[in-house]
Amino acid sequence: MPTPAPASTALRAAARRSAPHTAALLLCSLASALATLAEPAAVGHTLDLLLAGAPAAPRWVAFCAALIAADLALDAAVAWLTGVTNARTTARLRTHVLARLVRTAPHHAAARFPPGDLATRLTANATEAGTVPATAASAAASVLPPLGALVALFLIDWRTAAAFLAGVPLLLLLLRAFARHSSDSVARYQRVQSGIADRLVEALAGARTVAAAGTAAHERRRILSTLPELGAEGRRMWRVYGAAVARSGVLMPLLVCLVLAVGGLRLASGAIGVGELLAASRYAALAAGVGAVAGLLGGLVRGRAAARRTTEPLSLPPFAYGTGSLPPSGAGTLALRGVTVVRDKTAVLRDVDVVVPGGATVAVVGRSGSGKSLFAAVAGRLTDPDDGEVLLDGVPLRALDEGDLRREVGYAFARPALFGATVEEALAFGARTPPRDALRSAARAAGADGFIERLPHGYATPLPDAPLSGGELQRLGLARAFAHAGRLLILDDATSSLDTLTEREVQRALTRDVRHGTRLVIAHRLSSAARADLVIWLDEGRVRATGPHPELWRDPAYRAVFAATTDGTAS
Repeated sequence: MPTPAPASTALRAAARRSAPHTAALLLCSLASALATLAEPAAVGHTLDLLLAGAPAAPRWVAFCAALIAADLALDAAVAWLTGVTNARTTARLRTHVLARLVRTAPHHAAARFPPGDLATRLTANATEAGTVPATAASAAASVLPPLGALVALFLIDWRTAAAFLAGVPLLLLLLRAFARHSSDSVARYQRVQSGIADRLVEALAGARTVAAAGTAAHERRRILSTLPELGAEGRRMWRVYGAAVARSGVLMPLLVCLVLAVGGLRLASGAIGVGELLAASRYAALAAGVGAVAGLLGGLVRGRAAARRTTEPLSLPPFAYGTGSLPPSGAGTLALRGVTVVRDKTAVLRDVDVVVPGGATVAVVGRSGSGKSLFAAVAGRLTDPDDGEVLLDGVPLRALDEGDLRREVGYAFARPALFGATVEEALAFGARTPPRDALRSAARAAGADGFIERLPHGYATPLPDAPLSGGELQRLGLARAFAHAGRLLILDDATSSLDTLTEREVQRALTRDVRHGTRLVIAHRLSSAARADLVIWLDEGRVRATGPHPELWRDPAYRAVFAATTDGTAS
């Protein structure tokens, strides 16, 4: 397992997408901070000029007005740039993580990240993680007003600055404690939140089963079982934040009052003027604004915790492809050499050595748990073996270019997933887009054309408006596979929802109307094995025997594999 990519690395990569906006945000934030720093001095000086009746007073009033207007405009620009930066960074993070998810072997993602957990990571967590660059820019700029104000206090009168500095150590301790406690609380809150989302997705996927079993109340309790923990973590998180704000809310006014008291004494002694006292009071408030950094610091803490969760899928190993291609005249000969596949530290397939002749229809049979579906996954490279290799027409599958592999190896599954806006788009979904007449021909071969034409808009019917039975859904999956058929077509229990008559019609059409090639059929029905040219018999992850069905039928153990089958007889 590769080392997980640090969240900071992924964030930097995402931030590069919005680097111009982040840079502009930082510049506008700094300019706004400088304008904020200039305002007290300008207003204080203007007040002194007005009190003295100086001729330059009107010009300084105009300057103060322009300074305030510029500050407002810069604040508006900061708000707009913050939104754009957040959106672009979030989009980049999601795209980056989704790209890794679709580039890894399907079993890796499913084993590590349940669907509900992934949904939370890519929605709420990614949104919060996307705020980090903008928050960091704002936090960097937010340090300037307090520091600049402290310098200004020294320039006005060093005693006012000394009065403020007396409380700074307490403030630093406050911010340090907030960062430490907030980080732990946020991470726990996000983990509990993902667990609730995952249980909800699981229950929604099995809604019919829950309804049939009458266990809705039990499922509701199960989904929300950790809600008290979520509430406790949420309250703890806000208590930490509230405590920091409350303490800074007490500490900051005390510091401002102390500065004003010292400034008042200095005014009474004639050391500073009225304008300087006004400026000192405003600078004391700005210097006290370092407490507002706690809010930005909290945003950074939450964003980085969310970034760690969002980017964890980047630790999944990528599914690398080669640059090779298949020989143009290959017949589709499939060879598995010493293939072993391990799942959860157990060998599900062990030392499989078998050759599937090009152009043959081969059935893979065995009891439940014998490794049939994993055999199908390895044969078309939906997963790689832990040992051994798989070759198609003499070329290792690992060495093939992705496009070449997916154009020449097709799948049909027991529960196909349909993608696209309409039925026609769902049939066309694949490594290439077949012409419309090829889609119609494939649908006829799969026995799907009839019910498609009866839909409200035929092939143009939107998928949500196309109510499908299990058998109809399976026939659409078969039609899609037939339309994209290459030299190797793998049917992984793809006719299990069809009645026996329909299955036979589909098998005949597959032989007659679909591009000729090698067929690998994961078979549970006796009839499917009987019609195959060759049978591969798996037993506890090993190839127990290969041969024509009539020859294997003589073995009582082979017949026992189909003991529960009632759709046909041995031939």
